[in-house]
Amino acid sequence: MNILMICTEKLPVPNIRGGAIQTYIGGAVGLLKAQHNITIIGRDDPELASDERVDGVRYLRFESNGALETYMSNMIPYLAAAGTSYDLVHIFNRPRLVMPISKIMPNARIVLSMHNDMFNPHKLAKEEGDAVVERVDTIITISNYIGAAICKDYPQAESKIRTIYSGVDLGRFAPWKQSRAALRDREDIRAQHGLGNKKVILFVGRLSRNKGPHVLVRAMSQVKHSDAVLVIVGAAWYSDDRISDYIAYLRAMAETSPLPVMTTGYVQASDVHKWFCAADMFVCTSIWEEPLARVHYEAMAAGLPLITTARGGNPEIIRGNNGVIVQNPEDPAEYATKINAMLSNLGESRQMGLNGRKLTEDNFTWSHVAGNILEVWNTPRQAPVELVTEGSDSAGEQEALEAGQQGAPEAGEQGAPEVGEQGAPDSGEADDMDGVDPTSDESL
Repeated sequence: MNILMICTEKLPVPNIRGGAIQTYIGGAVGLLKAQHNITIIGRDDPELASDERVDGVRYLRFESNGALETYMSNMIPYLAAAGTSYDLVHIFNRPRLVMPISKIMPNARIVLSMHNDMFNPHKLAKEEGDAVVERVDTIITISNYIGAAICKDYPQAESKIRTIYSGVDLGRFAPWKQSRAALRDREDIRAQHGLGNKKVILFVGRLSRNKGPHVLVRAMSQVKHSDAVLVIVGAAWYSDDRISDYIAYLRAMAETSPLPVMTTGYVQASDVHKWFCAADMFVCTSIWEEPLARVHYEAMAAGLPLITTARGGNPEIIRGNNGVIVQNPEDPAEYATKINAMLSNLGESRQMGLNGRKLTEDNFTWSHVAGNILEVWNTPRQAPVELVTEGSDSAGEQEALEAGQQGAPEAGEQGAPEVGEQGAPDSGEADDMDGVDPTSDESL
């Protein structure tokens, strides 16, 4: 089949700036392209061409400035003018794109992948949401939590929802006792940062209050192991090492901690795995209702025992004694109790890590993700789509063009307009997705 995959307007594909959705697409596409002809649409970036073919996949990139309206105003007219026939369009995390795409591609099947609750009434009008649910073949969700949230507002969506968890590269993220490369990374990171033989407690994520790392810093005053050190990997935004007010607050807290707390700042996506190799346990401190943070998969693949919170979809990843759940993510004492238990029982903690690695091998590889996506793609639509017959008027196409909002470029006389080539916006801009938590990796 001829497949079009549409990523969000926030970060580019491939994931040179990070991003959970971008990583998800990048991890699966290598296997998907073996069976289908794939085009991927994403936002522009100064380091990426506006139109290129890489490893058999075509990439089209449009100026967005991080705003969906701008993204649509460039993408929709281009697709309408190009007139390329796609058998299936797979849209990521933007239900508002479904109807504009449907109007210019009425015969295409549409699959929608949801990494956040973007069907929330604060983000999507009920009438449009109803139309989206009716139009799509399948709604893939990143966790059962997201599927349940959608069904709360749209119970008719239940039969179309399927959870496909994310995946991880088992080669890059590997236990240091099983991989020479992981052992080298562990030794290098520890030597570079003076970590020696300390017991490394790891947090990885963007730094904001709703992600909760400040609670973990507070917990360190109650950790009873003098050889413990907390390492916080991340920044306020992707590819941005500026010091936000929250980061300044976090670092001030770290300076008064009785045990060492190290903040790395932004780490390139290509290097993050090294920190998992260097760690002894992983802690996710989400205070908000996280859809299901993908760092869990990376920690498990690296053989680390998990501590996560009872928020959103995060508890879904705790299975088969691979970790523990903090019930109150705003209570430093609860974190400290669980950290102390793990550090006092290293044999049991290491077994948790091995259990997590096995769970990942059995359920959360990119092969699993791609296989599940292919199963969805290869399943016929559940309801017929009204087809546009020859001689019908072009009102649908005109509505789609208007959906691009103001400033939509017109197609040139010689065919489709060129993809925008302006550079990416300042990566420190706030995420403005009408109520979506701006710290969510899955929202991008």
